[in-house]
Amino acid sequence: MGNTKSSALSKELLEELKSNTKYTEAELCTWYQSFLKECPSGKISKQQFEGIYASFFPDANPTAYARHVFRSFDTNADGTLDFKEYIVALHLTSGGKTLQKLEWAFALYDVDGNGTISKNEIQEIYVDAFRLLCVNNLNNEIQYRAEKIWKFFGKKENDKILEGEFIQGVMDNNDILRLIQYDEPQKIKDKLKEKKL
Repeated sequence: MGNTKSSALSKELLEELKSNTKYTEAELCTWYQSFLKECPSGKISKQQFEGIYASFFPDANPTAYARHVFRSFDTNADGTLDFKEYIVALHLTSGGKTLQKLEWAFALYDVDGNGTISKNEIQEIYVDAFRLLCVNNLNNEIQYRAEKIWKFFGKKENDKILEGEFIQGVMDNNDILRLIQYDEPQKIKDKLKEKKL
């Protein structure tokens, strides 16, 4: 990342984060100082992240779901979140554009990181999300939801969903899209043309 342990952000990282998030230079510098105070190494470990999740869900078992979320934010797959990954995650979850949220959602469901989503991966995320919410014994509900998604995408049992296909499918489904953040559909459609279906 650059200056992970420095007390100041590198100009390059600062400019990159300003152009890719909604945060100002002053906000980013403040966040960085707080980040270093909490994480002097300049990184958040998977265990620290799980602890943060556990504090938000004290009566649940958030570990498995927290690992999925952590994996989806750990874009360089080094087992930690550096400041850049942390800020991008914060931006995404608190106000990112719809396309960014859909790309993140795809990464969350792509459990094995192979660039596709399988039906089993969808079921795994549902199981762990329901555990996070302290909802147990919902095998039929999980199966039903996975089948509904598979049917919506017109997939056979062992088929896979690609990222562009996932994004386009969600964009075409107003019920799902409303759950994310609806913004400038034409811009999203233009970006989709750049992605392979």
